[in-house]
Amino acid sequence: MVVFPQLRLRRLRRTETIRRLVQETRVEASDLVYPLFVEEGKAIKREIPSMPGIFRFSPDQLSAEVEEIARLKIPAIILFGIPEHKDEAASMAYHPEGIVQQAIRTIKKSVPELLVITDVCLCEYTSNGHCGIVSNGYVDNDRTLPLLAKTALSHAEAGADMVAPSDMMDGRVKIIRETLDKAGYQNIPILAYSAKYASAFYGPFREAAESAPQFGDRRSYQMDPPNVREALREVEQDINEGADMVMIKPALPYLDVISRVRATFTHPLVAYNVSGEYSMVKAAAQQGWLDEKRTVIEIITAIKRAGADIIITYHAKDIARWTESMLGET
Repeated sequence: MVVFPQLRLRRLRRTETIRRLVQETRVEASDLVYPLFVEEGKAIKREIPSMPGIFRFSPDQLSAEVEEIARLKIPAIILFGIPEHKDEAASMAYHPEGIVQQAIRTIKKSVPELLVITDVCLCEYTSNGHCGIVSNGYVDNDRTLPLLAKTALSHAEAGADMVAPSDMMDGRVKIIRETLDKAGYQNIPILAYSAKYASAFYGPFREAAESAPQFGDRRSYQMDPPNVREALREVEQDINEGADMVMIKPALPYLDVISRVRATFTHPLVAYNVSGEYSMVKAAAQQGWLDEKRTVIEIITAIKRAGADIIITYHAKDIARWTESMLGET
């Protein structure tokens, strides 16, 4: 057995070039998905106060944004819509001229090769802010399912490349798969938010998407943070129902869950580096308490090292620019 002084592990840490050559985990723009918020109206590009650098766009402002995303070689975006009208039936979620449906058509016209994933949920569209239809003060799982399927189908009809149900209703992957297949959309993949925890890290997103519940909370349908075995059951159920990819959300506080899912299943694994994770880094960097670039790269590397194949992150454009610079590209 070779030991010190013959064995010197620091030899492979001596220069940046050597360190890059022996890196076990690398983060590249091709690993990333960038979230986009769209709202109804015209000439709107509105910065979200709790998420510096992240904006809400009206459809007519999307072309320039998605062209920049494509130039940075980020392969995909995930869309979230904020409608003008909300009601108890979430009717604008599945309306052919809903805000997400409009945005899909605009993006596909501008940058056809950009992969468009759509969030399938009712929380932005219900007047009560919950992810499903409320009956007697409780979110009714089974009444919600047909509306989720109808929403996913409307996204596919508008030109979406992939649908991502995030509602955490039992059985939603199965009904969405059946509905898409029946309508001739057998080739549209489903990215299931399989282990979506009832997390405190969603606050900035709920401001951005205007989706905070008007009463109660979402703990009766989103997962309880202490549980990991339950996450494995959720993932297995979604895979059995037809999910093509599965997601863990949030990412950073749930690296152990990502690791357990990666060790158990072979499906492509997505992790969502959520709004609260993003805003914490931004706030600390603005105060001079953290080096933003190094912190972001370390966090995203940790998420990938834990087992994520793909990472949804609001840092995606910054990471793409930084990695582009590191490679000496223009």
